Order: sequence, then C-alpha cells, then structure tokens
Amino acid sequence: MTTSNTSRRIMLLTGASRGIGHATVKRFSAAGWRVITCSRHAFPENCPWEMGPEDHLQVDLASPEDTLRAIADVKERLKAEGGVLHALVNNAGISPKGPGGSRLNALNTEYADWLRVFQVNFFSTIMLARGLVDELTSAKGSVVNVTSIAGSRVHPFAGAAYATSKAALAALTREMASDFGPLGVRVNAISPGEIDTSILSPGTEKMIEQIPQRRLGTPDEVAKAIYFLCTDASSYVNGAELHINGGQHV
Repeated sequence: MTTSNTSRRIMLLTGASRGIGHATVKRFSAAGWRVITCSRHAFPENCPWEMGPEDHLQVDLASPEDTLRAIADVKERLKAEGGVLHALVNNAGISPKGPGGSRLNALNTEYADWLRVFQVNFFSTIMLARGLVDELTSAKGSVVNVTSIAGSRVHPFAGAAYATSKAALAALTREMASDFGPLGVRVNAISPGEIDTSILSPGTEKMIEQIPQRRLGTPDEVAKAIYFLCTDASSYVNGAELHINGGQHV
C-alpha cells in the first residue's frame, strides 16, 4: 500500500533508463517508495512506471559540474519532504567499446575514455554520497553501489576501464561503510554477473555453461537484492558486496 507523500520512503537512483534501473524503479515503486530517477536522458513520455517528470532528473554524471548541479537540485527537492533520503542507489555505469563493439583493453583504451569511465562509474558515486550525506544521515539511510563480476576478473566483454572502475568501487564501498557507519548510514554493494538485459554483448549466451545455475539472471532478481539492502531486513549488513551471478564467481 502506498503511503502518503509525507511519510513514504525516498530513493535516488542513477542509471534509471534501462535494465536493472528499470526493474529497481518498479520494485521500489510497488512498495510505495518515491523514486527520484537520474539519467542522461529527459523524462520519457512513454515511461514504464507510474511517476511524473517531477521525480526525474536529467544529469550527465560524466561532468563533475553537472553532478554538483544535480546534487543541489536533489537537496532542494528533498526539503519539501523533511530533508531526508532513505536510499541512494548508484547504478549508473558506462563501458565504451571499440570498432564493431570490440573490447577495449588496457593497451587500446584512450586516456579520455579512462577519465570518463571513472567519472561516471566511480567519482560520481562518492560525489553524490558526500553531497547528500546530511539527508542520508537524517533518514538513517542506505547506500548501494552497483559493482560487477568484471571487477574481480578479466571479462571477455567488459573493457579494462570498466573493470578497474568497478574494482575501485568495491574498495570504495568498504571505505564508505567504515566512514558512514557511525552516522547511521549503511553502505553496501551488489555485484551482478551475466544479467539478461537489452545491452548484453553478442556471445554472452555461451557463458551460461560457466554458471552453475545454467541461466542468465534477470533484472528483477538484481532489484530484489537492492531492495533487501535498502530495508530493515538488512539492518546489520554493512560493507558487504553481494554476488548476484548464479554462482559464476565460484
């Protein structure tokens, strides 16, 4: 049952325009949360969930300046609901490809691409958390960083910059858990494996043989894990990286 605007819980979600982001919005909205979404794109007219453009923020996380603008915008929006933020989910991530969708390795990734990937996948995460720390503290909220199985091994499709940014994000999650914990804010990560979304690389189906459960994961299975980490069901979970990959990591 949806609660009133004055008492409902509020989440800020980056990378909301597709896949895991879409599923996460649906999961939290169904539970009565207000979900403020962030993406590089404007609010779509054919939005698949029940929300309005007042709950969408167009922001380019590749730009530190635009990220700071977005933080100020979010703080202003939250004032009307008591200046609290119950959850921050850092789901946005980019993984540039070479010609024909080829993998960019450590030798052929341009310096500008390294900078852009780390700004979106890593630096924007701590910028948002630090910028909204007062609101998170007031709500005794939760931060969930979306890492990747590619952060712990060389992946056949994910590029070198993407993989190292996700490894760095896993380390950042531990640091944040230590620093935000005394404020009453929990910080955890989820590490998805091969998830069945529209952006899967060709050949991913061949990797199913390496997954003990012999199937791809679904976006909703990831969204349910995010929901767990943002609710009281995980009230003593802090600094964890939850693997959602059907056992692929073993």
